[in-house]
Amino acid sequence: MGMLLLKFFDSRKVLIGGALGSLVCLTAALFGPAKVSLIAFPSIGLFTSVLWPVVVSLALNSVTEHHGSFSGILSTALMGGAIIPVVIGRIGDLAGLRSGMTFLYLTFGFVLSVGFWARPLITNATIGDNRKGLAPAAI
Repeated sequence: MGMLLLKFFDSRKVLIGGALGSLVCLTAALFGPAKVSLIAFPSIGLFTSVLWPVVVSLALNSVTEHHGSFSGILSTALMGGAIIPVVIGRIGDLAGLRSGMTFLYLTFGFVLSVGFWARPLITNATIGDNRKGLAPAAI
């Protein structure tokens, strides 16, 4: 699904859309009725499956050198996948699981901010775009 979206939209727009979709589904899952939560929680996974590949692509496309070191730093960021559930669990122990899950607003909010401040050196080519591969400054 993400690859198809990248054929039609700029990667920053896909990232923003995925983060907003995740936030909307998280809100529906946490504060909506049980029947809505049954759909909203799996839908968060659909939206978030696009986020990590696009973040890595935008990050590596935003630096001119030292891609190996930078990708190592990004891979180290994967440790957040091991730390965030612990944070959610600790908050959940203190204030309830719904409160713990609200911590995800911070993580999705950060990813959303990347969509706004990322400035890739080369934009992804999209269908119907005559300016394929040009840097944003040249457009």
